[in-house]
Amino acid sequence: MSCKTNGDGMKIHFGLLNGGNKYLTAESFGFKVNASGTSMKKKQIWTMEQEAEDGGAVFFKSHLGRYLAADRNGNISCDAEERDDGDCRFVVQAQADGKWAIQSQTHGRYLGGSEDRLSCFAQSMGPGELWSVHLAMHPQVNLFHVGRKRYAQLLEDELAVNADVPWGVTSLVTLDFHERRYLLKTSDNRLLLGDGSLVREPSSEALFTLEFVGGKVAFRDCQGRFLSAVGPRGSVKSSKAVGKAGKNEVFELQESRPQVVLRASNGRNVSTKQSTELSANQDEETEHETFQMEMEQDSQRFAFRTFSGKYWVLGPGGIQASVSQPNKDSWFDMEWHGRQVALKAPNGKYVAPRKNGQLAAQGDIAGEVEKFVLKIINRPLLVLRGEYGFMGVRKGSPALDGNRSSHDVFQLHFADGAYTIQDGAGVVGSWMIKVL
Repeated sequence: MSCKTNGDGMKIHFGLLNGGNKYLTAESFGFKVNASGTSMKKKQIWTMEQEAEDGGAVFFKSHLGRYLAADRNGNISCDAEERDDGDCRFVVQAQADGKWAIQSQTHGRYLGGSEDRLSCFAQSMGPGELWSVHLAMHPQVNLFHVGRKRYAQLLEDELAVNADVPWGVTSLVTLDFHERRYLLKTSDNRLLLGDGSLVREPSSEALFTLEFVGGKVAFRDCQGRFLSAVGPRGSVKSSKAVGKAGKNEVFELQESRPQVVLRASNGRNVSTKQSTELSANQDEETEHETFQMEMEQDSQRFAFRTFSGKYWVLGPGGIQASVSQPNKDSWFDMEWHGRQVALKAPNGKYVAPRKNGQLAAQGDIAGEVEKFVLKIINRPLLVLRGEYGFMGVRKGSPALDGNRSSHDVFQLHFADGAYTIQDGAGVVGSWMIKVL
């Protein structure tokens, strides 16, 4: 699992899949473009830049940082370094079934074709000019409602927009690509329907078309209505059909970062319940004992954020949760020792509880007192993605593949510092989960 510290919103990356189940591909050699990719890897991933949230041109950028273009004769290229060329301007026309028709704004023709026979010369859209959108980002997200400026969370039998902070397992939403549209799966493995109810089995009523609105998204149900936040509780359900998604129908996809509980060597959980000073003195697992881990990519060190938005910081008297942004004294190295972890503070010393439970960084070695059990609490459902793609169970075999373009969803069970990972057919195995 990965987390980044720069910004809350996510730049949306995706693949475009044609009617022949092949992905639009930007080749590294000669900036050639084709539709021959059989799975979504680096060359099949695109980023859409939008001129304005209320419409206008869109631009498709490849993994090489070049822009897709179509000239007046319908020839396709992808070597433009700047997007101001009129040939780079496209208009996306979303269809009721979730597919896109991509039209050159300058020349009025549609992008289509297969294999090496791509062109943007069709005067009208047909089956060959329709593309499905497959998100390339990690599918486990937090949903931020733009209008209400709140996060969606699971409340008993509904998904509601009423959380100020996306905290704990209830704020986790998994976007599942299914039949070229999307299922919205809650943390307890239920699926959202357009009427706001939650069910266990997928159906047409649980499938939503994804539409981009200025780097954000809207979800249109099978009846053409957009998901919105309705009523005083902010219930997530479809509202009246509208031609374009407005502020009340738009959501921002934000990265769901790992949130953990740390049990110290004294058998107590680290907490901020009594003050800003961090102490291992609690047995419960509430928001005060839960910390969000945010990784600095270059150094591979971690900052720990509290529910109140404060970060851990090394002070003269011990570890405190007292700064609003991570500073040089907020980044901790994490070492794995079997089923436990040790945290090395910015002063080079290991963190451990004193006799009164307060955390201090004074240890020269990672002994038993300096070790913690780390429990991830917001991943009961787990999607694994590596360098080459998503991980999934091979059909008819207990083996795992690590190069899938679509993901399997595993269930995660914690016991004594280790996890059992289970798929739909049974137990896959016991693993040590390292947060990266």
